[in-house]
Amino acid sequence: MQINSSKFNNTQQIPSIYTCKGQNINPPLTFLNVPPQAKSLALIVNDPDSPSGNFIHWVIWNIPTDSTILEGSTPKNATQGRNDFGNVGYGGPCPRNGTHRYVFNLFALDSNISLTSDAGEPELKKAIENHILDSSTLTGMFSA
Repeated sequence: MQINSSKFNNTQQIPSIYTCKGQNINPPLTFLNVPPQAKSLALIVNDPDSPSGNFIHWVIWNIPTDSTILEGSTPKNATQGRNDFGNVGYGGPCPRNGTHRYVFNLFALDSNISLTSDAGEPELKKAIENHILDSSTLTGMFSA
């Protein structure tokens, strides 16, 4: 399975439009070679280089397996959860200093997930732990 963006390659710079210095919208994403038995996808975007530890920028689940994520939008029927900014939805890179990695973690699941949009990364991780068929990552970089 693979996750890609048409706007940046793995370990390359994320364009500023997708950050707090730009429009703070999510980048477009495509998913390839999703296992045929997968019922849904989940995505967790985190910054492992945050001074506070692992900072969560986006959690979204029940993504249809045949969908793509368009710039600044989410797929129909997908649910977004709470990020570490305290908001539901995408919160783009916004480092105070230095260069940070932003890891887009994609999971193919054998079921849909029953969580409300009040859920965050801990709840999503617990809900998917016994349902992961495959996973993939895309890492983007951004500097303060």
